[in-house]
Amino acid sequence: MDNFQKYTSSDKMSDLIVDNYSLLQVMSRFGLTLGVGDKTVREVCESNNVDCNTFLTIVNFMTEGFVHIGDDANDISIPTLIDYLRQSHYYFLEFSLPTIRQKLIEAIEYSKDDISFLILKFFDEYMREVRRHMEYEDETVFKYVQDLLQGVTPPAYQITTYSKHHDQVGETLAELKNILIKYCPAKVNVNLLNAALSDIYACDEGLEWHSKVEDYLFVPAILNLERRLRDGQNK
Repeated sequence: MDNFQKYTSSDKMSDLIVDNYSLLQVMSRFGLTLGVGDKTVREVCESNNVDCNTFLTIVNFMTEGFVHIGDDANDISIPTLIDYLRQSHYYFLEFSLPTIRQKLIEAIEYSKDDISFLILKFFDEYMREVRRHMEYEDETVFKYVQDLLQGVTPPAYQITTYSKHHDQVGETLAELKNILIKYCPAKVNVNLLNAALSDIYACDEGLEWHSKVEDYLFVPAILNLERRLRDGQNK
């Protein structure tokens, strides 16, 4: 597996971060912190009880934009992948989006009588949309997968049900970006507004990659798990 990846288990973890600082977010969602010294990726993962193959699969996917695993989907630890996705949900819902909201409030001199009210209203509706989407995954999709891991196959649900209704929640942020760029209120703190807009762009990109990890790594891994369970039941 290592021979087909940009980053491998024998690379120093510090080199990954220096090479691509955006991987800091990936590390944190695996529960990995800084202070890695000269340890390799495998050493850091093993010392934190993180499946190294799953970590590298996501790191390389987000770096290169395509998946190497092919028929080796079994190399991914589904529990580790679910933990990663749950931590991603927590990051967006409890840190990234609330931080953007606070910056918007501080930047635009909030009033119910002008465009600033509509901006906050739009953003709050968007946050509720993201929360509904991610809570559905946490409470329904991941519970279904945990049942599968226990050998239980609920008859009324399959991962394709989730896949068909998997909205790209990052798309809505494009509307907010356009509103801020085209219809920015006259009274604003320019520096704070620019910081908020930069955060919105970063959040939009992060949500897009989050959806791609679900679509191209998580869903195929669960399809493979479903197939193995069906094959085992038909023997």
